[in-house]
Amino acid sequence: MDISHRPSPNFNDRPHGVAVDMVVLHYTNMVDADAALARLCDPAAEVSAHYLIDEAGKIFALVAEDKRAWHAGVAFWQGERDINGCSIGIELAHPGHLNDGTCAPFPHNQMTGLVGLLADISSRHNIPPARFLGHSDVASARKIDPGEMFDWDWLAAQGFGLVSQAGDDGGEMLAAADLQAALAQFGYEIHQTGRLDDMTRKVVTAFQRHHRRTGVDGVADAATCARLLDLLARAR
Repeated sequence: MDISHRPSPNFNDRPHGVAVDMVVLHYTNMVDADAALARLCDPAAEVSAHYLIDEAGKIFALVAEDKRAWHAGVAFWQGERDINGCSIGIELAHPGHLNDGTCAPFPHNQMTGLVGLLADISSRHNIPPARFLGHSDVASARKIDPGEMFDWDWLAAQGFGLVSQAGDDGGEMLAAADLQAALAQFGYEIHQTGRLDDMTRKVVTAFQRHHRRTGVDGVADAATCARLLDLLARAR
C-alpha cells in the first residue's frame, strides 16, 4: 500500500520479548494533518505514533512497528500498564471536540484508509478483535478520543473490533460493585469501591463512547449494562 514516510525521533525500544497485540486509535485534536505531523515529529514534544492518516486517507509512517512509539501515555488495559510497549498507535487527523462538546464525523476516505492500514498491520500481527481500542479506553480518566463520532460499528464490520449484539430495549441495571467488576474484567482500570463514584462514571462514559455511542452520559443504564455483559461473553 502507498505509505509516505515522515520519521519521528520520538520512540525507543519495545520491551524484550513483548509482542504487538493491540492497536490504539487517537484523534490529533489539531487544525490539520500538517500541524499534527509537525508536533509528532518534534523532539521537544516527546510524543509520536506509528502512523498518521490525514483527512483524505493518506497514510504517513512515523515510527517503525518494531519500535515503541510514545502515543498512549499513562494508560492501562487488562492488567497492562505499558500500553506503548505492546501496541501500535494510529493518529487520525481531526479537530477533536469543539468548545461546545460537539465532534465532527470522520471522513469516509480517512476511514477507508484506516481499514487498509489495519489490514496491512494485521497481516503481521495477531491482534484479537477486542484489542482494537480507543485512547479513551486505555486512559479513561483523562482522554476522550477518538470520540463518539468515530464509527466503531462500521470498523468492526470490516473485521477490526468487537461490537455488542445487545440492543437498547432490554437487560437489567447492575449494582455498582457488579458494574465495576464487569468493567474491570473487560479491561478498564477501575477501583472496586462499590459506589457509583466519579471514576466509575468516567469509565462508563469511555465504554459508551466505544460501544453505545447514542447515549454517552456516564449513566450505566440497562442498555449499557446489557452491552457490557454481551461483550464480556463474546470476548472470551
